[in-house]
Amino acid sequence: MPWFRQIQSSPRLVLVVVCVALLLDNMLLNVVVYIIHTMERRIPEPLTCQPPLLPQPSLGAPVLDTQSEQSPRSSPPTSHPLVSLFDNTTFSLQEIQTETTDTTEASCLQDSLFLEEENVRIGLLFASKALVQLLINPFVGLLTNRIGYHLPMFTGFIIMFVSITMFAFSGTYALLFFARCLQGIGSSFSSVAGLGMLASVYTDDEDRGIAMGIALGGLAMGVLIGAPFGGMMYEYVGKSTTFLILALLTVFDGALQLCILQPSEISPGSVERSPLLMLLQDPYVLISAGSLCLANMGVAMLEPTLPIWMIETMNSPNWHISVALLPTGISYLIGTNLFGVLANKMGRWLCSMLGMLIIGISLLCVSFATSIYDLIGPNGGLGFAIGMVDSSMMAIMGYLVDVRHASVYGSVYAIADVALCMGFAIGPLTGGALVQAVGFPRLMVFVGVINILYAPLCFLLRDPAVREQRMVNVGPESEWSTVSDSRPV
Repeated sequence: MPWFRQIQSSPRLVLVVVCVALLLDNMLLNVVVYIIHTMERRIPEPLTCQPPLLPQPSLGAPVLDTQSEQSPRSSPPTSHPLVSLFDNTTFSLQEIQTETTDTTEASCLQDSLFLEEENVRIGLLFASKALVQLLINPFVGLLTNRIGYHLPMFTGFIIMFVSITMFAFSGTYALLFFARCLQGIGSSFSSVAGLGMLASVYTDDEDRGIAMGIALGGLAMGVLIGAPFGGMMYEYVGKSTTFLILALLTVFDGALQLCILQPSEISPGSVERSPLLMLLQDPYVLISAGSLCLANMGVAMLEPTLPIWMIETMNSPNWHISVALLPTGISYLIGTNLFGVLANKMGRWLCSMLGMLIIGISLLCVSFATSIYDLIGPNGGLGFAIGMVDSSMMAIMGYLVDVRHASVYGSVYAIADVALCMGFAIGPLTGGALVQAVGFPRLMVFVGVINILYAPLCFLLRDPAVREQRMVNVGPESEWSTVSDSRPV
């Protein structure tokens, strides 16, 4: 039907499909964050190191005479021995308290060591998704250049569905690890193909920036509702039902892709592509990728380490942990949508530079938090600033390809996604070990200072040099033209 084909070719529907795919991907990401912490930690109550005054009576242990407990406090416990009515043995209260204190201190030390080990275990589990995604991204970028974006996008849906189903029925660390790696493969197909598809259908640079901001808003919505959704569903209906509901939502996304994208069609590129190595040698692309990596590394370190630090220092209950990063998601959603438009007017380089400075300051403030209320401001500023950087840099990546290379976007967005994955891999992978070595506050200071020092490099993106001859997309995928530009470097 002509009207249906006209709807299918609408860039707005493509934007809707990409938004839904990124939303579900990051919703799964944050649902897993909460549930894995709850499953692996297995500590029902906050840790305390205050021993009871008297040992609890149990079978095989001495039972204190109730009359003896009413002795005057001025009497030394060693001069008035206590007699057990269970086996007529005598012992002093001071000996009991000393033994109980030693046992409790040893238990608290074991709990502390357990939490430190969990930092590493959970960090590795979180990082596995980003590591796999990092390795797969270049191949997905090359694949989209050869066969188009539609089929890889649908492949990402299938892999994501299998991953969610595995999460629903996985009960061991090994199965969770495998499902997490599978999620990384699905995310690679969805992210690279989705962002490349948006860049190809929105050929105007300003419209593309707005579309990227909206797409990242879908990502932010997944981050925003993922942890609270996972927390509530896990508490009331259990792990399996939580992931099965997510699988049902993923099926809806697959049906949407079948109707709009027609993934059975293969549309190879009709223009010579810039080699991946050439893009990696472009200093402007590297600066943009480094900004994406460092901006997201801070929140990637917070995800596995902040909950455990809250348990150790704040005695936080489970619901505090599930909402600790909620301000980050809300402000990220606002930042991506707001600066998708504002970045075009104020300059994307300036927007990115200010964002990295705010990220550094926010991480410094996190290190001084003593309660969950102290985390609201820094986490909110962190999410808002990351939204500034992501929405600006994703648009800059497409613009750099337009003015310096052939306008084929699969490889450049593979590089962008690799940069994000490096942040989300290095963060959890090293965060747990660094927390053990230097402590959580010092780690936040270290990452914050790195972001502040890197921020001035964004100034170099103010006026990137334009290559004299390049291939640009002037319409549909089949219409290309060669243009010349003699703008000075």
